[in-house]
Amino acid sequence: MAEAAPLWLLILVASTGNTLGAFVNYWLGWKLETAGGHRWLKIPEDKFAKARRWWDRWGVWTLLLSWLPIGDLTTVLAGAMRTPLWLFTLFVGVAKTARYIVLAGLTAGLFSGLTG
Repeated sequence: MAEAAPLWLLILVASTGNTLGAFVNYWLGWKLETAGGHRWLKIPEDKFAKARRWWDRWGVWTLLLSWLPIGDLTTVLAGAMRTPLWLFTLFVGVAKTARYIVLAGLTAGLFSGLTG
């Protein structure tokens, strides 16, 4: 029987892949706003400016929820709102890695009795 990969390596690979996937959403949001997305949605400039100020102050924290299925929306918004890439990477990386640490811990605990 093949030897199992170390748990830390599985967490690293899953977290890295999931974080890199979020960059696609960030890029889509960036491109959407570059093309004038808020004007297509008929959001007045003053309202969009207000939304951007809110995002800069509070919205980036929603990236810590990016591990949730609905969290993909926050990664698109981050691109549209021009969140600095380093901040996006930090918050999304922490969120995705924390999820896999918890899942790995739960899974290892559930299946530890099956190995022998």
